[in-house]
Amino acid sequence: MFTRKTEPPVISIVGFSGSGKTTLLEKLIPELTRRGIRVGTIKHHLHDFDMDKPGKDSWRHKQAGAVVTIISTPSRIGMSMDVDHDHKPQELAPFFDGVDIILTEGYKRGNNAKLEVFRPEVHEKPLSQGDEHLMALISDAPVDIGVPRFLTDDIEGLANFLINRLNLVQTVTITKREAVS
Repeated sequence: MFTRKTEPPVISIVGFSGSGKTTLLEKLIPELTRRGIRVGTIKHHLHDFDMDKPGKDSWRHKQAGAVVTIISTPSRIGMSMDVDHDHKPQELAPFFDGVDIILTEGYKRGNNAKLEVFRPEVHEKPLSQGDEHLMALISDAPVDIGVPRFLTDDIEGLANFLINRLNLVQTVTITKREAVS
């Protein structure tokens, strides 16, 4: 990890439903993490949700009227908080202390830098064509919309692109096995 004087960059993974946004994140997060980049994520959802199961203590606290409920364990913290508007990623950034990059799934209409996952079998044209915030397209289709294109399985190339473009500093983690040999 490294100390950052500014908030971490926010990159939104966008695309039509079913295009592979979650699958891309499931591959990109471990690749960045392997390189010593601490990743935070935000899943943008336009509908209400419950983080806790009905009947559990924290759920009961919320139902009783608490506006903020935090679940704390030795290995994880979860928070549920009432809000008065749909928050932009930059408004949520203060919750991401110690991360090097924030990847969002969604916020397709936002003003964040974007990576679009595009599959022509899902939709005929890329969602972000002409969007000045689009950094790159992730697609196996030979589409040229004026930004770099990465194949869906080129996670290493995409990670290199993000690290170089965002000036992320990689840290080397030495495992016990490497330290001994």
